[in-house]
Amino acid sequence: MTARLRIVPVHTPSDRMRFIKFPWKVYRGRERDPYWVPPLIFERKRFFDPLKNPFFEHAEVQLFLAERDGETVGTIAAIINHSHNEFHNEQAGFFGCFEVLDDPEAACALLDTAVSWVAARGMTIIRGPANFSTNDECGLLIDGFDSPPVVMMTYNPPRYVEYIERFGFRKAMDLYAYIVEQENANLRRSDGRPSKFVRVAEAARQQSGVTFRKVRMHEFDLEVDRAWQVYNRAWERNWGFVPMTKAEFYKLAHGLKSFLDPDLLFVAEDNGEPVGISVSLPDINIPLLHMNGRLLPFGWARFLWWRRKISTIRVMIMGVVPEYRGRGIDAVFYYDTFRIGTSKGYNRAEMSWILESNVQMNRILRSFGGRVYKTYRMYELPLDGHSGER
Repeated sequence: MTARLRIVPVHTPSDRMRFIKFPWKVYRGRERDPYWVPPLIFERKRFFDPLKNPFFEHAEVQLFLAERDGETVGTIAAIINHSHNEFHNEQAGFFGCFEVLDDPEAACALLDTAVSWVAARGMTIIRGPANFSTNDECGLLIDGFDSPPVVMMTYNPPRYVEYIERFGFRKAMDLYAYIVEQENANLRRSDGRPSKFVRVAEAARQQSGVTFRKVRMHEFDLEVDRAWQVYNRAWERNWGFVPMTKAEFYKLAHGLKSFLDPDLLFVAEDNGEPVGISVSLPDINIPLLHMNGRLLPFGWARFLWWRRKISTIRVMIMGVVPEYRGRGIDAVFYYDTFRIGTSKGYNRAEMSWILESNVQMNRILRSFGGRVYKTYRMYELPLDGHSGER
């Protein structure tokens, strides 16, 4: 007889820790998944703490556990991001943090719980996965399961695709991850002369009317403020975008500060005003893969040891404000990132994520020698047929 399944909301600190640690059961269970990267437990505790994550200042989040006879078999988060709904003038809910054992019944019950929770609060559509928004990790991996994700990108078993689509969710948007490898970068023609991409970048450097510089780490907070202003303007017309509050942006920047390489951080300015930013990050998932979620007691030493093995960077943020687009500023950012990165020993760069609908950016990356090697999907489900919590 099958053990009884129940879905329970997370209310206590101990329940929250069960929620945080459950992925180890999924990926480090009977058949260990070699590509899953364990998150740092202390960081996850801060992320899910309403007092420490400024996302909670404008959002409602309810975490749920799926249990069989007291054993956790799955997790999900139901989310209402009021900033998103105000910005897009819609009533959308989200689901995220979806993890489940090989258990279709539990998967269905978790999704139904999240759907019912947001429907009961007046939402008319639900999208996901998002942990918690498109400014965080988001999208379900649907293609490219043969390698670990890079920093701040998601990973999941292939069976999640079936679980979500069987429930009734349909594609809302695909998000592409491009990889550019040193030997395949389109920097030189067969006769040794610079490629068209390089010529465009160098012409833009001279003719775009802007100046390019590296981030000044000694003015870190001022630089973060400049980057925040560009970020919210550069992405405001993108599908699914929601502006970040200054507190959210500062939390992200300071959380990554210890891992940044100042040589891979660029600003484009016009008369001292920032009009474009590019932020690339060494793929710290390489050392995290070997740390099992802990920095103490020996985690830092292990991290520093494996950090020397990092050969990949992720171009994480790259944007230009609308009135300066079409000047080749993005080409300069990509070219300088790869040129300087390879001189420092990085031989691969992931550009992610890129909306499938972003025709111009997809064209630029392909002309640079990039290829789509992972695809992530955002799903959605209209809530017309759901009356609310059961």
